[in-house]
Amino acid sequence: MRLAATEYRRFADAVAELRPDDWAKPTDCTAWNVHQMVAHTVAMASFAASVREGGRQRKAAAERLSEDCSFIDALTAYQVDKYGANSPERLTQLMREVVPKAARGRRFTPRFIRNRTMPAPQVVNGVAERWTIGFLVDTILTRDPWMHRIDLARATGRPLVLTAEHDGVIVDDVVAEWAGRHGNPYRLTLTGPAGGDWSAGEDGAELTADAIEFCRTLSARACGDGLLSTQVPF
Repeated sequence: MRLAATEYRRFADAVAELRPDDWAKPTDCTAWNVHQMVAHTVAMASFAASVREGGRQRKAAAERLSEDCSFIDALTAYQVDKYGANSPERLTQLMREVVPKAARGRRFTPRFIRNRTMPAPQVVNGVAERWTIGFLVDTILTRDPWMHRIDLARATGRPLVLTAEHDGVIVDDVVAEWAGRHGNPYRLTLTGPAGGDWSAGEDGAELTADAIEFCRTLSARACGDGLLSTQVPF
């Protein structure tokens, strides 16, 4: 939750620094421009901040479900439609307002709720997985704004704020999940403020990459082969 609170603040700071001409720029999420991506992130933080808003969004997403549309796609489409109607100035204000509420709402999610399985499976590496709500609340809802903050920096050319104490911890968690998913020996060196060295087993593949590019590859924003083709959810 410390990571969550910091990430929400950093995302809000990044949004506040956007110039008027930044909002229409395309992002690595090819269906969204900057305005739509910020709308999604504000909506997802609002989802976490309020039981009532979370329920409202889940209901709206359920009404959009079809054979060709998964729950997460229906949810994000609703978020972009509803929150995307706001002006850049209003989205900037909403993001700043929701920061403390989202972190607090996630912190106080009861254990019996965290232990429940999410109703809809999530597909990772071509396999349908059943996640606990706790995994969503504690992990995915921090990785999501973190990766979108990277998307914003790439879309606008603005500097990306990175520290070992925050971003390095998120990257370390991503590496641990990636290693567990592929299960092979490896030696990994990631460069930059969020980087480090990891290894497991003997005679494994030796990989070197920028920490942020490594995570972008695992999120399928960039192409990877070998062990780097193993995706991690964000």
